[in-house]
Amino acid sequence: MTRFRRTLVVAASELLLLAGVTATGSATPGTGVSDTILAKGTSPNGIVVGSRGITDVAVREITIAPGGSTGWHYHEGALIAVVKSGTLTRTLHDCSTEQTLPGGSFVEPAGRNHVHIGRNLGTEPVVLLVTSVLPPGQRLSNDAPQPPCDR
Repeated sequence: MTRFRRTLVVAASELLLLAGVTATGSATPGTGVSDTILAKGTSPNGIVVGSRGITDVAVREITIAPGGSTGWHYHEGALIAVVKSGTLTRTLHDCSTEQTLPGGSFVEPAGRNHVHIGRNLGTEPVVLLVTSVLPPGQRLSNDAPQPPCDR
């Protein structure tokens, strides 16, 4: 490979990394999901490590239609959820699967190494009440590529 060609390959690789493209695939968008923010605020006392004493908190109602999914994603902060109705099927980063019935709850840890997808495999809408605890200014969720074990 010529020096010029090698430089082009390196430059293209760096651009892909900067753009957030990974070799494992592209993000998987959600379908049939609606999200209503019920309340949000900022805590000056903070409970998120590394947040310099400030934490953003959001309480949401998320509805997933029958056959819908959240798409693969992760959160920069912890998420605590209660299933209000329907049955939520979650596939986790290691491709293990968990079902949560109405009245059940779960916690999703923070970080890119905790990617997951929520699916409604039932015939009625899944309704979740979710509290997100995030570092200041972070998105409620971040798209992620589908893990190789879920293909």
